[in-house]
Amino acid sequence: MKNAFIRAMHYRHACKLFDESRRIRESEMDAVLEFGRLSPSSFGMEPWRFLVVRDQKLKESLRPLCWNQPQITTCSDLVLIKSIVAPLAPGSEYSRSMLSRRDLPQEKIEAYFKIYDDFAAHKLATEGLFCWASRQCYIAAANMMTGAAMMGIDSCPIEGFEKEKIEALLDMDPAREELALIVAFGYRVNEAPEKIRLPLDQITEYR
Repeated sequence: MKNAFIRAMHYRHACKLFDESRRIRESEMDAVLEFGRLSPSSFGMEPWRFLVVRDQKLKESLRPLCWNQPQITTCSDLVLIKSIVAPLAPGSEYSRSMLSRRDLPQEKIEAYFKIYDDFAAHKLATEGLFCWASRQCYIAAANMMTGAAMMGIDSCPIEGFEKEKIEALLDMDPAREELALIVAFGYRVNEAPEKIRLPLDQITEYR
């Protein structure tokens, strides 16, 4: 299993051009989405929401808003990872429902409500709920991309886009959800370049 994971990590690269003639089987794309769904999130809030774009006309509308990057229109499935915002607010019905899912005594659940509310209030007052929640979306995206690589599916994470314009195009309510990042999935046209990374001893310390 370790070797399979390492192979997937070496196989995965930011694919810039996909084979437009190849489409990901629905069962395999469902698996990729499941990798995202099963990802860990802070307080178990699962803030991610996945919008899978397969319609070519919509991809073409999105491409100019994504720095005209070719992977937007050449990929098989374009996944826009959105983060909920308002539902994460302290005392929200959503946060209560998510925190109540565990089979715990009511007094422990109530204590957990207080811990979450204090935490969320601090995030709201400092960096904002979207900034916190979008980091959880990146965890889901990483799992989706690595899991896809294990199945021989290529991907490309994309941050180069005009966020507000895409949200307007998709008629998103930014008070409730915002676009965190985009990930394109498909099959490569060109071989991956050599993977270049700093050696482990340069990025790791032990105490």
